[in-house]
Amino acid sequence: MILQNPPLWFILIAFLCTIGPLVLIHEFGHYWVARRLGVGAEVFSIGFGREIAGWTDKRGTRWQIGWLPLGGYVRFVGDENEASKPSEAQPLSAEDRARSFHLRPVWQRSLIVLAGPLANFLVAIAIFAALFAALGMPRTSNFVSAVQAGSPAERAGIRASDRIVSVAGRQTDSFEDVQRIVTLRPGETVAITVQRGGSQIPLSAQLGKLLEKDRFGQSFERGLLGVQGNQRQFVRLSPLELIPQATAYTFTLTRWMIDGLWQIVSGRRSIKDIGGPIKIAQIAGQQASLGALEFIQLVALISINLGFINLLPVPMLDGGHLAFYAVEAVRRRPLSARALEWAFRGGVAVILALLVFTTVNDLGSIGFWDRLQRLIG
Repeated sequence: MILQNPPLWFILIAFLCTIGPLVLIHEFGHYWVARRLGVGAEVFSIGFGREIAGWTDKRGTRWQIGWLPLGGYVRFVGDENEASKPSEAQPLSAEDRARSFHLRPVWQRSLIVLAGPLANFLVAIAIFAALFAALGMPRTSNFVSAVQAGSPAERAGIRASDRIVSVAGRQTDSFEDVQRIVTLRPGETVAITVQRGGSQIPLSAQLGKLLEKDRFGQSFERGLLGVQGNQRQFVRLSPLELIPQATAYTFTLTRWMIDGLWQIVSGRRSIKDIGGPIKIAQIAGQQASLGALEFIQLVALISINLGFINLLPVPMLDGGHLAFYAVEAVRRRPLSARALEWAFRGGVAVILALLVFTTVNDLGSIGFWDRLQRLIG
């Protein structure tokens, strides 16, 4: 049964079932590698803010659940706060110095920080490998079976039986690749290379724009080329092919996310396409209402998104720490406490601004501002 408008309780449960496990896996990636390297953890938290439940293990680590389920953190020995800023408040004991995160070599700190995003990518790879094993890998050849009359493809000179080799400089090994690239480029003029007979022919097409609504009433604009592919096949993979193919599929989706983000940054797509927690909750509820398979696929996509976002070079995120460690490795000494202080303040400002911005976008996407305007009159 499909819920056209999932109730709020259903959306909240779907959101928690999506974000909670992924945050847990992300933070456990940090924790697991730190444990292997002998670094101590004082707090392992899922969620921020005041603790609503928790316990302390025999190693002295406090495992807790915060009231605000928008992330999590591991506070290691020697950290001043949840962002892993080095503590300067008081000297560490000899025992704590041996377990301190910040006194470890830069390569060990980098491995611990990198382990979180890597864990999210591994989750996505595992999910796709399981889906490919159960259902087969979806694959559609990059041959054109039909060209829509009057479409950008026809005007560009694409013919049925052509094989689309690349679009916008991106190799297209399957029709799914063509769709992903075209979808992100409404109205753009792109270079297209097709193979016809034994030769490759360079073409150029101005993509169309298509405003669509999904079954939940949400509108979105996508690019349109006007070609049809062959019927999708589900290819059975051998056990030895599952992980490599799932890894390649995860890499393709990550590159697609990077492409979409760059289009927003460069102004080719609207900043209204950026969503936050409310949007994630809404999509999680909608996909869960469609069935277990759709929800599992969404979990894999959000896991990739979480890993990718955390690798961005923003202070307070894992990518920001890795950037500091790269500078430290080149300079052979860490940045000054003052430089770190200003970097962390800037990171906080960026993240808070992004949270406010995405929340405003999310409220607009669910019609909150329109209803408020009608209410005010």
